[in-house]
Amino acid sequence: MKNVSAIVYHEHGDPASVVRVEQQELPEVKADEVRIRMLAAPINPADLNTIEGKYPIRPALPAVPGVEGSGVVEAVGEEVTHLNIGDQVLLPHGVGTWREACVCGAHGMIAVPETIPPEQAAMLKINPATAWRILHDFVELKAGDWVIQNAANSGVGRAVIQIAKHLGIKTVNLVRREELVSELEAEGADVVLIDGEDLRKRIPERTGGAKISLGMNAVGGESALHVANALASHGTHVTFGAMSLQPVRVPNGLLIFKDLRFRGFWITNWYERASASAKLEMFKHLFPLAEKGVLKTKVEKTYSIKEAREAILRAQQGGRDGKIVFRVH
Repeated sequence: MKNVSAIVYHEHGDPASVVRVEQQELPEVKADEVRIRMLAAPINPADLNTIEGKYPIRPALPAVPGVEGSGVVEAVGEEVTHLNIGDQVLLPHGVGTWREACVCGAHGMIAVPETIPPEQAAMLKINPATAWRILHDFVELKAGDWVIQNAANSGVGRAVIQIAKHLGIKTVNLVRREELVSELEAEGADVVLIDGEDLRKRIPERTGGAKISLGMNAVGGESALHVANALASHGTHVTFGAMSLQPVRVPNGLLIFKDLRFRGFWITNWYERASASAKLEMFKHLFPLAEKGVLKTKVEKTYSIKEAREAILRAQQGGRDGKIVFRVH
């Protein structure tokens, strides 16, 4: 037995106020379990919403936050055959990752190539996976096709740009700040526009009037409508976020005359439904992109577990230049 530090919350509330760093005793490894020494874990908006009690998933309290993370296998149970001591792994959903180490079931744990840096490995399960699934599961896209998204500077938005460029798919990207235009263009975005009312004119001017069959919405409200208006007849509009906290409003005309499809997506649901082979198939594509640096998430700063409050306060602030990540070892 050994004690490790973990970030814990005993009640819902403001994350920086309710979390504390505590010592936890690691149990013995059972036959179907592994002991993981954590390497890195990001702070995602969903993590903060969970601590606040505003997310659909509410772990039993007290709880350790963190839906994503990478670690190294330190011990394996006798029934575990797909993992070895020393493997870098992605932790499955439901295991709080903001801690130094943990013992958990080996099922759902995925080995990651050692050539992928721990911080990048730790951030592959949510944003890049969401981008990959939306680009593949709703519309049959081929090289040269166009898609449109709002919140293009978000984690998912940047992953969409990177993956789409690799696949030869062209992107129209809506943002709210002028300084993001050149930044996203440098990352591979084909068209970057300031979100606004005159997009019906500006988008065709920049795309040559190309048909746009897939729209991705992480904002809601007026921005979601702008994405829908840009779609061609029979296009598909996928909502996976609600940054504005405003509902998606669908005018009758978009349903009647353009016959648009409005869908929703939550990566947690996908993981719950997907087979082990489907998950491995997706990561078979994502891992090489991460190894080559084609798929990369910018990190502003890393913090230790003991710096939990400082890290959360920074993650809550706007205008950051990248993700906030706990670097454990």
